Amino acid sequence: MDWDELVKGGKDECQLTLTPEVLTSVAEYFKVLAEPSRLQILCQLRSGPKNVTQILEATGMGQANVSKHLKILAQAGIVSREPRGVSVYYQIADPICFELCEVVCKQLIERLKQQARQLQPLAALHSGRLSREGS
Repeated sequence: MDWDELVKGGKDECQLTLTPEVLTSVAEYFKVLAEPSRLQILCQLRSGPKNVTQILEATGMGQANVSKHLKILAQAGIVSREPRGVSVYYQIADPICFELCEVVCKQLIERLKQQARQLQPLAALHSGRLSREGS
């Protein structure tokens, strides 16, 4: 199924209306990424495939917790599993997750910069009051 089949309307329309089913799928994808422990696991896998033991050591998380999150990530298609001997290695199957995280991080940085600019007059007022009190 391609993009045109997933949306109502066509490419020529300025604003595409996504179907409720598609929006549910998008929300589910973001829900998987909305868990800090899963993001921590993804960060560990960014450098390459790892088995559960390596992920445990790198994250400090418990075995049951890591296994639960890896299962959710695999079901969402974000990671894949590959048996190697007695171990199973996990790797990133959907690298777009990192691009999404980078977009969010950039937005958060911009928001923090804007908040800092808005607070500058307050900081100046506070520092001026402190210098008067010290005189």
